[in-house]
Amino acid sequence: MREFIVEADGGSRGNPGPAGYGAVVCDAATGQTLLEAAEYIGVATNNVAEYRGLLAGLRAARTLDPAATVHVRMDSKLVIEQMSGRWKIKHPSMKPLATEARGVFPPDRVTYEWIPRAENKHADRLANEAMDAGARGERWSPGDSVAELEAGPIATAAAAAGSSAAGTPAVVAAGHQDAPGTTTRGWTSAPDLGAPATLVLLRHGETSLTPQKRFSGSGGTDPSLSDAGRDQAHRVADALARRGTAQTVLASPLARTRETAEIVAARLGLDVVVEDGLRETDFGAWEGLTFGEVRDRYPDDLNAWLADPAARPTGGGESFAEVAARIAVTKDELVTAHAGRTVLLVTHVTPIKTLVRLALGAPPESLFRMELSAASLSAVAYYADGNASVRLFNDTSHLR
Repeated sequence: MREFIVEADGGSRGNPGPAGYGAVVCDAATGQTLLEAAEYIGVATNNVAEYRGLLAGLRAARTLDPAATVHVRMDSKLVIEQMSGRWKIKHPSMKPLATEARGVFPPDRVTYEWIPRAENKHADRLANEAMDAGARGERWSPGDSVAELEAGPIATAAAAAGSSAAGTPAVVAAGHQDAPGTTTRGWTSAPDLGAPATLVLLRHGETSLTPQKRFSGSGGTDPSLSDAGRDQAHRVADALARRGTAQTVLASPLARTRETAEIVAARLGLDVVVEDGLRETDFGAWEGLTFGEVRDRYPDDLNAWLADPAARPTGGGESFAEVAARIAVTKDELVTAHAGRTVLLVTHVTPIKTLVRLALGAPPESLFRMELSAASLSAVAYYADGNASVRLFNDTSHLR
């Protein structure tokens, strides 16, 4: 019996945003690359793109030998754990993809292994090349794509109709593919996607550092709420109780967010769950300083930080790019776990701005163009097709 190794990856520039996948089938005995598959899939989330890559890799392996055994290697912890049966699949856009993937080979002939991203470079490169081509408005595929291998009269007709049949990826030049067999163009034919996962984003109340506009991240003194901040927390708790929509309360592990969350949760009759991914940026040596003080002491580092999302604050803090990657993973996990529900996230300026930026597909510099007040409310809804809708931003009406 032949054995194949399938390595797959998917990505989204915006999450959700322009997305693509790549997959490689190798001979397990020789390590020889046998087939490659890649496709630009329009607007989707990272997780959907990763599942599409898995599905394409399995289908490619099946074209070579439907009686083979397959060992899947991916750097997506979510996909590996869900397909291994250790994590539940709750998100409606992933369930049909996982079901399709399980049907390509008998489950007892497929094993799954998580690998670091550095060991998945081949599939990652294919996914990025597909996304690059999609950004140029071109169709791109490697020499032996799944579409070419499986294209026949039925598959060709299905692709022309913008649907998916016989496992053939449907390439949609305009609009985006929401899920297997559905295509959305503009506003005209959107399917009923059901209730979204809604993340209500609450910035914590004031601390002693807030009115002074000092850098206060996850690497500083971890201040508690001031008297004014506790008053703000009670006011927002009353406002949220009147709305009556929050079903779960999650908080960053820092003191000011946990204290805000406890006040709100007590009013709502809920418990607080701490989520480490919601913590604020680590501002390194800038913690506790004003912007002016940082400019005077570290002018070159500050200029680099303002110009490049990959630049870190002085002293080994987090870059905006690192924070965005952390927040994107956290968001995907929360949206998957809370599909159709409303979840209150008590967090900080940078995480909230980053969630809004990613939902809008806005560039990193947009972070400097948003004003976010203490104890303000924002909200983003995430739909089953991977799209997001910003519903509220920096609402402070409950404080007036």
